[in-house]
Formats: sequence, structure tokens, C-alpha cells
Amino acid sequence: MEKSIKGASKGGTKSADSNRPNVAAVTIPPIADLSDEELDELSPEEFIVGQKELLASEREILLDQAANLKAEADRLAMDAEPGEVQFDEESGEGGTTTIDRERDLALAAQARAGVEEIDEAFRRINMGNYGVCENCKNPIPRARLRALPYAKLCVRCKAGGLSALR
Repeated sequence: MEKSIKGASKGGTKSADSNRPNVAAVTIPPIADLSDEELDELSPEEFIVGQKELLASEREILLDQAANLKAEADRLAMDAEPGEVQFDEESGEGGTTTIDRERDLALAAQARAGVEEIDEAFRRINMGNYGVCENCKNPIPRARLRALPYAKLCVRCKAGGLSALR
């Protein structure tokens, strides 16, 4: 599915009605579908629009996952009788419902943490420093941002060690 974004027309002329430039719709495919070369050819504005769409989509997925996992954990808690200890003598496993519930709660928390990282990426976009490594202040490559749209660090700084200090 292709997205349409608005940008100034090539001529950059102003309309007679206002001081705003004429606007033409530019159609680009979703960021995830672009090759590295096509990604690099996007204007900064087009790239940010695509990243916002990617971030919003991932945020929605994570919110759904968190809600579903929490609902499943709640269902498991309701199914277990209070004080009831489950033990399967054949397998030697006890308390599998509790283990499953704890796993679901941990995964839900992980999904919510991902939502917080995405929200932070939206704040960086709004502040104008999205795509800049928080450690070395160098640009984060677009291919990395496509793969991990909420990345705060370039690969070198994320890897750490002496190479991050150079």
C-alpha cells in the first residue's frame, strides 16, 4: 500500500490566495518496502513521514500484544483456585498456570516498554533530533532506523567498547 505525503511543488511558486507554496502530493511506498538506495533518495521530510507511519504501526502492534497478554494473564489467574497448587505427577511440573501467567505478565511489560521507546522516538522527532546518536551525536544510518525506528544510538555506540570512543 502506497502512502501519499504533501510537499512543496518543484516550482516552489506561491498561490495567489495565500503566502503558502503550492502543494503537490508525492507518493512513496512504505519505508519497510524500500531498498537502501531508495531509502537514501528520500528527502528528510519524506523519511520522517515514513518513520512516523512505521513507528505508529509498531506502537499499535505492541499495544495490542500488551493488552492480549495481560488479558491472558488475568484469565489464567481467574482459572486457578485461590491457594490451589497444581502438580502434574507424570511430568513432575507444578504450578504451570503460575509460570504461564508470570511469563505473560513479563511479555506484556516488555511490550509496554517498547511503546515507551516508540513514544520517546516521537518526542525526538518533534524536537528535531531524531536520527542523531545520543552518544556520539553522529547521524544514525537510515537503514538502521528502518530496522529499529526507535534507535537512540548508532551501531558503533550501541556495540560499546573502545570503538565507541573513536
